[in-house]
Amino acid sequence: MAEKHRIIPVWFFVGGILLIYGVLILITGIAQLRSPPPTVLSELHAPVWWGGLLTLIGGLFVHLFRPKKPSSAPPEG
Repeated sequence: MAEKHRIIPVWFFVGGILLIYGVLILITGIAQLRSPPPTVLSELHAPVWWGGLLTLIGGLFVHLFRPKKPSSAPPEG
């Protein structure tokens, strides 16, 4: 009984990292809405936009490249 090894695509892990970073940046951006930092373009709320974009892209990568369940094919032989 040979055990088949499944390869998990690297894009799944890239998506996970983008998702985690996106959520962290989005939370930080939402927290900064109450008291924006004294920077030149703080009224554009860049952390909210970038956090949302990274969360969306990361979630898409995780969904598209998630490991598939092994099919229950009958044993050969």
